[in-house]
Parts: sequence; C-alpha cells; structure tokens
Amino acid sequence: MRDNCVIQLQIFYQLQKLNNNVNSKFESCLGSSPTRIEILHQLYNADEISQSTLQKEINIDNAAVTRHLKQLEAAGLVSRRKKAEDNRVTLVSLTNSGRQEIAASLQAKKSFIEQTLSGFSASEQEILLDMLSRLSKNVSTVEI
Repeated sequence: MRDNCVIQLQIFYQLQKLNNNVNSKFESCLGSSPTRIEILHQLYNADEISQSTLQKEINIDNAAVTRHLKQLEAAGLVSRRKKAEDNRVTLVSLTNSGRQEIAASLQAKKSFIEQTLSGFSASEQEILLDMLSRLSKNVSTVEI
C-alpha cells in the first residue's frame, strides 16, 4: 500500500492538472475567455444591468470589466448607454447578436460537459459531486 502522503500529493497534482486542462479545453470549445462568457451569461439573465453591478456580480476590477465590455461592444455583442436620470451610471445589455452567441455557447457548454462526464454513471456523478463539494468546503476553510 502506498504512503498516504504520496497519494495526497498525487491527488493534488491531478486536481491542478485537471483544472488547467478543463479551463483550456472549455475556453477553446467556447471560443472565448471564461470571464467574457460569464459577462455574457450575466447579461443574458438581465434585460439591462449597471456596469458597476455587473462588475460586482462577476467579481473583477472596474478596469477589467470596462475593457471586456468595450471589446464586446466593438464585436456587436453588447450595448452600453448612460442612464437618463444619472449620467454617471452606465447601463449594459446584450444585443440580438449577443443573445445568439449565448444560445450557441449554451449548446457548446452542454456538449462539453456531456463529453467530459462520458462513462460516469448517474450514481458516480452524484458521488463525484459530493466529493468535489467537500473538497471545495475544505479549501475554503484552509488557514493561510
């Protein structure tokens, strides 16, 4: 039987490797960065949202959200306008092209997830979800 410390290090290494691989493949599958996809999904669920609220929802700094929105606006996926009652507030919404992009990304995301979990039974998926939830909880309580 292998040393428990060696097994734990291998688990940790495999988790890091899996995370990097999933992020890379998922980004390639969707053709966009995870942050941009998250911005588009937030906008998909709201008719219109203030840029500052969006920035808080996706938890990135103001300059980064502005940069992403400018690029998405240049691509015709989002539109921005100043709020009539308060010119300091910028409102953001998806364009029709943006809505179509999200619909396509949802299908690509579904296909990616199905392929990733291929070969896992429903009960194995439940067990995996439980284990990952416990790992996530443990990580959140690690004292640094």
